[in-house]
Amino acid sequence: MDNSISTRADTPEARRYNRIRRWLGIADFIVGFAFLLVLLLTGWTGTLRDLAYRLGFQNYALSLFFYLLLLLLISKALGVGLDYYGFRLERRFQLSNQRFRSWVWDEVKGFLVGLVLGAVVVELLYLTIRQWPQHWWLLAWAIFMVLFVVMAQLAPVILFPIFYKFEPLENEDLRRRLVVLSEHAGTRVRGIYRWKLSEKSKKANAALTGLGRTRRIILADTLLDNYAPEEIEAVLAHELGHHVHRHILKSIFMQAAITFFGFWAANWTLHYAVDEHIFVQLSDFANLPLLVLVSTVLSFLLMPALNAYSRFNERQADRYAFQCIASVEPFISSMNKLAEQNLAERTPSRWVEWFFHSHPAISRRVAAAEAWGRTQDAIPHP
Repeated sequence: MDNSISTRADTPEARRYNRIRRWLGIADFIVGFAFLLVLLLTGWTGTLRDLAYRLGFQNYALSLFFYLLLLLLISKALGVGLDYYGFRLERRFQLSNQRFRSWVWDEVKGFLVGLVLGAVVVELLYLTIRQWPQHWWLLAWAIFMVLFVVMAQLAPVILFPIFYKFEPLENEDLRRRLVVLSEHAGTRVRGIYRWKLSEKSKKANAALTGLGRTRRIILADTLLDNYAPEEIEAVLAHELGHHVHRHILKSIFMQAAITFFGFWAANWTLHYAVDEHIFVQLSDFANLPLLVLVSTVLSFLLMPALNAYSRFNERQADRYAFQCIASVEPFISSMNKLAEQNLAERTPSRWVEWFFHSHPAISRRVAAAEAWGRTQDAIPHP
């Protein structure tokens, strides 16, 4: 094992790239948070509501749609500079080969998808508020969870193809190996697909996506073209570890608990706003920024805990990968290659990993694999 590779420090380029990405994310959060505060503190949300009613011919449902459209358009206009900087950042560090026209088209598609999904959610949300004002939050929570599960099932066949191209994997030997690996994990996949990520990015990735009939393995062509079959098996073994440990099901239950509290907090906040005469009634959709603000604050406060839980799951998935592959060497080499190809930080600072990272540092993952390898080497074999 080449320890010099596994313990290599981050390059200045990797540290600079990740530092800029973090500040870009922080700036995006601040802009969005400030936008919500300005809407609420200045009363401009009421002005937008009145405009929406005029555009919607005083029809409640249609006016709500126009209100959401206005919010999303303004939000997009405020954030387009940061979005473009993010596009240029990937080009600057040679992580993207996407052209400007393609990026703009993706932004348009992303906006339209967000509008459609957002419209479905807010229309159902305010329908429950109007029809069941006392217990709207319980019904809205139940509807949200159903939508959450449905979207997890439909995303691989409806949402992903909007932005990327997929085709069945033609490498029959690799396909057979991956099917055997998935069967060993106790899951049946409906297909293994080559993900044409190289049309937009030079990064590599792989995932086990979908639920039930849409369960499938997707492998980026940037991974397939540059990694040995044993390395691809190691990467997929990690993804299958999430299935073995039921992380998707556990995440759904955790999401259910968090959103239950979130909807309760939203209900309390809306009632407080009505009692203080900030809004006339619960169904006044000018209070939508207040609901988003509650969700934003709750997500921010829970981020360190949720990331810690995610890192715990990732370590479990890594251990499963160690157990079901012949040697940890392909896992170690794949981690190092992914770090180099994706310009990831191998050794982020403790506080950066604690607050921002949903995965353990690559240096820790490699060290865990090396420790597992030494343990297996110490076990006498007949």
